[in-house]
Amino acid sequence: MIKPQLTHVGIYVSDLDKMRRFYEQIFGLTVTDEGGPPDFHLNMVFMSADPGEHHQFVMVGADPEQAAANMAQQISFLVQSLDEMRTMRGRIEAEGLEIKRMVTHGNAWSFYFNDPEDNYIEVYAHTPWYIPQPVGVPFDLNLSNDEIMAQTEALCRATKGFASSEDRKATMRAMMANMPQ
Repeated sequence: MIKPQLTHVGIYVSDLDKMRRFYEQIFGLTVTDEGGPPDFHLNMVFMSADPGEHHQFVMVGADPEQAAANMAQQISFLVQSLDEMRTMRGRIEAEGLEIKRMVTHGNAWSFYFNDPEDNYIEVYAHTPWYIPQPVGVPFDLNLSNDEIMAQTEALCRATKGFASSEDRKATMRAMMANMPQ
């Protein structure tokens, strides 16, 4: 049986700078990306303590009443492949739940749904590439793995800041090693 790993959470915060400093200083998290999607008026900070995970923690600086409901306040689970994503999608749909959003972030393929009590859940798999976040481009999980890989690689290579995931991990290891203790 596939057992997805709990890997990150996202929350809304009202003072993004204050909360960023808090999580950097108290928990030693490193900012891995920041900014906001062009179609929303909010800022996001992605943080991690693991060079292998682009983010373990996401903060969205916005009033939750005004922010897009699906941008944070989520629980995210990692699976190991596109095939495992398809298996998870089947389980979720068999429960009568609807996939709300399916996107590639360049560094991951993701789909999102609400659990039976309306909590927002992400299931995702890593890609072999990195592009600066946030990014969310729709993709079709019904395509073959080769087609999805080719489309995602083309997106990544066309994006400023493109790197292989291995190069990005090396950069993150160096950044995290230089964090004050």
